[in-house]
Amino acid sequence: MNKPIPFLDLSQIPPDLKNALKEKFSQMLEKGIFSGGEEISQFESNLRDFLKVPFAIACSNGTDALELALRTLGIGPGDEVIVPALTWVSTAEAVFIMGARPIFADTDHNGLIDLGKLDALFTQKTKAIIPVHLYGKMVDMEKLLEWSRPKIILIIEDAAQAFGAFQNGISAGTWGDVGCFSFYPTKNLGALGEAGALVTKDESIQIRLKQMINHGQAARDKHLSIGRNARIDSLQAGFMNVKMDYFQAWQKKRKLLSSIYLENLIDVGDLSLPLDILRPNHNAHLFVIKTGKRDKLKTYLKSKGIGTAIHYPTILPKMLPYQDGKEYPIAEKLSMQVLSLPLNPWMNDEDVLSISYEIKRFFEKA
Repeated sequence: MNKPIPFLDLSQIPPDLKNALKEKFSQMLEKGIFSGGEEISQFESNLRDFLKVPFAIACSNGTDALELALRTLGIGPGDEVIVPALTWVSTAEAVFIMGARPIFADTDHNGLIDLGKLDALFTQKTKAIIPVHLYGKMVDMEKLLEWSRPKIILIIEDAAQAFGAFQNGISAGTWGDVGCFSFYPTKNLGALGEAGALVTKDESIQIRLKQMINHGQAARDKHLSIGRNARIDSLQAGFMNVKMDYFQAWQKKRKLLSSIYLENLIDVGDLSLPLDILRPNHNAHLFVIKTGKRDKLKTYLKSKGIGTAIHYPTILPKMLPYQDGKEYPIAEKLSMQVLSLPLNPWMNDEDVLSISYEIKRFFEKA
């Protein structure tokens, strides 16, 4: 290895973007508007245009987005919400915070909620389901809606990792009743801090969401409901407006790097590759491989200066706050086998070739 390859180093963003972000900060500093204002309005307009959805509401972060969606849709004590066993903790955490009960579903071999398990989990208390578009790959939303509509079950899409993924021309987050996005700095489109968004096609839901994130206000000092402060920071909205101009180019780079991984790692050892990562319904947020030698491979790559990550090492129903005593064989197996390789626009072809070379060396020695 000629140089270390971190899993992700956000200090590597190119000079032209750094300069554009500095200029945006300077402009906002001169205007002196740090809460509300035109940057938020512009960001929401950018989201509506890109996602092709009538209503987009920027908010504080992706976790708050999930909680706001649940609150706005009236989900609370006595309700059950079906969620996948393998996901980031926020998906179940928000359900618990609302006083509802998360009902965990095992996943398929891609880590997505197994739609074939839903009938066995459905009860009269089932109020909603939260499909998670894990690693940037979308759940089969047409199939899910066919199942949920006759039962009048609400759909809250956890699209935190899926900005830029489209299924049959329809964006992740825009299929269900409410879609929730995260713009955490590590995402394909990331802020310089915390940020998120909610989207919906229902105007009445949009009105309630806008009130909910701003202390229940319909207008200044006109409080119509009990809300909270979940507004996006104006600076983050401004930074996101800058980064939106780069997003499509970054997506092309992610897909290109993914194609190089696929070409060089096919038929290597016992590796299972994300073969559909180049399709539109996957935004190439994470390049996740599976191997029975995951921990040894991770250690080997670290010794070569290559950073990796595990998304995620423990399934939710095995965590202390969420334990339910049930087994989720596929999700548990994935949690012991998945390994995320570096994939971001600051990398180059040689980085991917070097990583692939070391992985092949590992399996040759193994």
